[in-house]
Amino acid sequence: MKKPVFIYFCLLCMAASVSSCRSSRISQKWNLVWEENFNQQKEFDSQSWSKIPRGGSDWNNYMSDFDSCYAMQKGNLVLRGMVNHSLPNDTAPYLTGGIYTKDKVSFTNGRLEIRAKLPAAQGAWPAIWLLPTDAPWPMGGEIDIMEHLNHDSIVYQTVHSYYTYKLGIKTPQPHATSTINPDEYNTYAVEMYPDSLSFYVNDKHTFTYPRIETDKEGQYPFDRPFYLLIDMQLGGSWVGKVNAAELPVEMQVDWVRFYQKK
Repeated sequence: MKKPVFIYFCLLCMAASVSSCRSSRISQKWNLVWEENFNQQKEFDSQSWSKIPRGGSDWNNYMSDFDSCYAMQKGNLVLRGMVNHSLPNDTAPYLTGGIYTKDKVSFTNGRLEIRAKLPAAQGAWPAIWLLPTDAPWPMGGEIDIMEHLNHDSIVYQTVHSYYTYKLGIKTPQPHATSTINPDEYNTYAVEMYPDSLSFYVNDKHTFTYPRIETDKEGQYPFDRPFYLLIDMQLGGSWVGKVNAAELPVEMQVDWVRFYQKK
C-alpha cells in the first residue's frame, strides 16, 4: 500500500514544482493586471462580460441568452451547445452560449491567457478570440487564440486581416496548429506587441506573426485595443454538420489572465 501512496505523492510534488516554475517565470517578466477566475456562484460578472447576441454568421447564428446554455460550476464558466427542445418560438435547431468583454474590458500590449477544457462532439466549434474595439472586420483584424473542431486532437491559432483575408497574402505565415488532449485543461495564450503577435499552447510557442515592411494594405492592424470572445458554437461550413446524438456539449473555462511587461 505504501508504494502507490509514495508515487502519488511524488506526482503531486512534480506538478507543484512545474506550476511553481511557471508562476516564477511569468512573474519575472510580467505583472498581472486583470483576471477572471469565474468563482461566482450563480452568474458571471456582468461588469466584465455580456452574453454574445445572435447574428447571421456561422460562428454566432445559434447564440442564445437561454439560461441552460450557461452555468457556473466549481470555479468554471460552462458554455453549452444543445438541441433546441425548450424554446418553441425560436426556430434555431440548436442553442449555444458565448460571452464577450465588448465595451467593458479591452486588451492591448500584453499577454492574454485562458485555461479551458474542450470536451468534443461532432459539429462542436469552441473558440477563444479577439476583435478590435474601434474598427470593422477585417480592417481591424481578428486574433484567434484557439479554435477546436469536432473530435480533433489539435487546435488552430490564426490571424485575420484585410491583408490575409481580402488580399489573400499568406506571407508571413498567419496560422499554426498545436496538439492537445481535449479531455484535459489546456492553457492558450497570445502576446500582443506593437510589432508582433506570439502564440502559445501550454506555454509552448507555436508561431509569431510579425509586422513587416510592405506596400500592401492592412498587413498589421493589431496594435490597438481588442475585446475577448469565448463561445461554444455548433455547425458551419468549416466544422461541418452537427451530430445531435452527441449533444449537449460543454466548454469549461477555468480562468482568464492578462499580464503586461514590468
